[in-house]
Amino acid sequence: MNIGVFGTGYVGLVSAVCFADLGHSVVAVDKDHQVVAKLTAGEPTLYEPGLKEILTRNLDTSRLAFTTRAEEAVRRSEVLFLCVGTPPRSDGSSDPVQVEEVARSLAPLLDGHKLIVEKSTVPVNTARLLDRTLRWWAPLGCDYEVASNPEFLREGSAIHDFLHPDRIVIGADSDRARSLMLELYGDAFDCPKLITDVKTAELIKHASNAFLASKISFINMISNLCEELEVDVSVVAQGIGLDHRIGHHFLNAGLGFGGSCLPKDLQAFVRIAEDFGVDFSLLREVERINEGRVGRLLKKLERALWVVGGKTIGVLGVAFKPNTSDIRNAPSLQVLSRLKDAGAILNVYDPKAASSLEQIHPPNAHLHYAVSPYKAAENAHALVILTEWEEVTSLDLARIRSLMRSPIIVDGRNLFNPVEMRERGFEYYSLGRGDVTISEPHGRVKNPGMEA
Repeated sequence: MNIGVFGTGYVGLVSAVCFADLGHSVVAVDKDHQVVAKLTAGEPTLYEPGLKEILTRNLDTSRLAFTTRAEEAVRRSEVLFLCVGTPPRSDGSSDPVQVEEVARSLAPLLDGHKLIVEKSTVPVNTARLLDRTLRWWAPLGCDYEVASNPEFLREGSAIHDFLHPDRIVIGADSDRARSLMLELYGDAFDCPKLITDVKTAELIKHASNAFLASKISFINMISNLCEELEVDVSVVAQGIGLDHRIGHHFLNAGLGFGGSCLPKDLQAFVRIAEDFGVDFSLLREVERINEGRVGRLLKKLERALWVVGGKTIGVLGVAFKPNTSDIRNAPSLQVLSRLKDAGAILNVYDPKAASSLEQIHPPNAHLHYAVSPYKAAENAHALVILTEWEEVTSLDLARIRSLMRSPIIVDGRNLFNPVEMRERGFEYYSLGRGDVTISEPHGRVKNPGMEA
């Protein structure tokens, strides 16, 4: 089938390369000439495991092409996916400007039957507003329909999630649109395919993300109580998760959720409910709990260092989760800003997201970017763990301790066993598991090769 994809951000690029890999012919449109040139040359514009390989493979087979010309995608395609951004406004609602802009640009180009599909996360009733916009700008008598096919991709495993989904949700209001979408997905997917009307499909996406955010905030609320009771939240989570009705996913206590989806979609969902007079105070509380996680972590750091100002702090990880370069709404942004304001000297390491952070916080006398976690640990009064990268979970802890000025670790992701960390000589703070400190002065363990 011939497919057009408008927008080559996270959702658009992953969708384009994966549809091409399934054998479809795909033209992806982006108005940025530099982005199109880079993708045409086989260079991804974002980091996602496996993305470069699948991009190159489908460029080589000519199943995938990138262009700035909307007319090329419209002319060649039967199905047009809208994958542009829906950033939040100051009141939390979704800004539809990019969606409306794409609709206006492609409407005059419509010829023959076209199925226009929302792929980005959009508020309920967006399809209705899209249809009205298209009617205003499309040629008279133009034949088109609007459908919804929400994405459920996790950053860091998006290629796998697209090709091996838990479910496919298709929102369509006609037999013709439903048949076209089922033909598009074909027999390649061994998963439930839920067929709904368009409005229901739009709602399913927002409701799914809101539930996941609620689950994270729930276990973080429980972790606060665990600290007061000196109970290990990871054991509590294990006991809860063994109930098959609940499951273990999203029950890891820590810094809370970030990224481009959950915070934005949660705010937008609350705003939608309020517009219709529905009480979503439960989700307001989910937001409040999540916003308090950074403060809880920093209190532990302040307790360990007494005065943060003038201290050297190693920071391991800034991406909102591992296997991505995305720092949008990452808890690390708040942590770093508050530590900078407090006068700390920061040595920051992230294997993929450091360049993204550097655009916001350029290096200076108080902010350095390290080439490894061990460089970040050199002469540090404390280490703060913010992202659970594999190389962080597999640190040579003896080496880390020898490099630090004082062996203090504040772990925002609960990566290590508190008792084992004490046995290794660390003063270790985590979230919801009780804090392991060392009563005797620990001093500095000097590496023979280091200067005093």
